[in-house]
Amino acid sequence: MNSFKALRKEELKSMSDRKETKKFKKGDAIFREGERLNGVYCVRDGISKLSKLSDNGKDQIVKLATKGEVLGQRSLISSECTNLSATALEDMEVCFIPKSHIEDSLRDNALFTNAVLKLMTDELRIADNTIVNMAQKPVRQRLAAALLYLEENFGLDNEDYLYLKLSRSDIADVVGTATELLIRTLGAFKKEGLIATQGKRIKLLDKKKLTAIKEGLQ
Repeated sequence: MNSFKALRKEELKSMSDRKETKKFKKGDAIFREGERLNGVYCVRDGISKLSKLSDNGKDQIVKLATKGEVLGQRSLISSECTNLSATALEDMEVCFIPKSHIEDSLRDNALFTNAVLKLMTDELRIADNTIVNMAQKPVRQRLAAALLYLEENFGLDNEDYLYLKLSRSDIADVVGTATELLIRTLGAFKKEGLIATQGKRIKLLDKKKLTAIKEGLQ
């Protein structure tokens, strides 16, 4: 959800006039956990990962954000430092809107304020579900869900492989497991004819069975 859709036309124009375009190369940090954000980032093109560093020093990817999404909206309400890092997974172009240009709308536009709060609530709900999944569902089930999510949200390339080519380490961070176990589970999926691989590329061959695994039916 993009809470900026709740802004009035004149508010959007005012922010558009003040926005700053930034470009990031694949692997660049858009912002880092613990950083104080003074505005929000609107994704114009490209895909980024939002991740949280765990106590053992491992990244947990909590969300993948693409065109049209807004990063750092929590900074609009809270003055706290961000609890996530955002990293470009491919070359990206984003618009940065300083918080000072949004505060009037937060104060005067109840629809916009409610939209920002709703987004924060939705993100907390997703985080709660992620915690439950990590604690209760086996890696095989979580991996099937992640692969189906990647196809549904980011599509396929012209050879029907997943468009988003994540490293095995990044997929492990999405699933919430060690890279070695992720590689073994992918290998098992491949032997079962559920997927095909070519380097980093992954093709889903049997979405029906993957869905059954995702739902815990197999």
